[in-house]
Amino acid sequence: MPLFQDPPFPIDQPEDVPRAFVTAWNTRRADQLAALFEEEAEFVNVVGLWWHDQLAIYKAHEYGLRVIFKDSTAELRRTTVKYLTEDIAVVHARMKLSGQTGHAGVEAPGARYNVFSFVVRKHPEGWRCVSAHNTDVVPGAETNIVKIDGTLGHADYRKV
Repeated sequence: MPLFQDPPFPIDQPEDVPRAFVTAWNTRRADQLAALFEEEAEFVNVVGLWWHDQLAIYKAHEYGLRVIFKDSTAELRRTTVKYLTEDIAVVHARMKLSGQTGHAGVEAPGARYNVFSFVVRKHPEGWRCVSAHNTDVVPGAETNIVKIDGTLGHADYRKV
């Protein structure tokens, strides 16, 4: 039985998953966000942190929504659905995130744009996420590169 049983609204279609994710995020309901995931779901965030079950996904987002993103707003901008079978689909969602908590001398961080990939499976109670991967969109970048000092930077091989 799932640990978290109440998404913010019924998840009747695959594209409801990112809509519900944004609703839970904007209302700071980590429990409702976690309810979108199966118990053994996987989640990889924008820096490669990898959570292996619903409880870990809940704990990470409860902390994030309380500390890092306490005044943030997520906005769903575009969604696509690709059905793999009648009860499994891949949902891609383009989002905007604004209002991240300032840190390390950055008082008012700018908006971030990202693409989420959700692999979802249909259950009797609605669609639930099996796996999610969040990727920041970096304008002008083609890939990442590790610099000589060990820091991660962005690179565009199309520009010299």
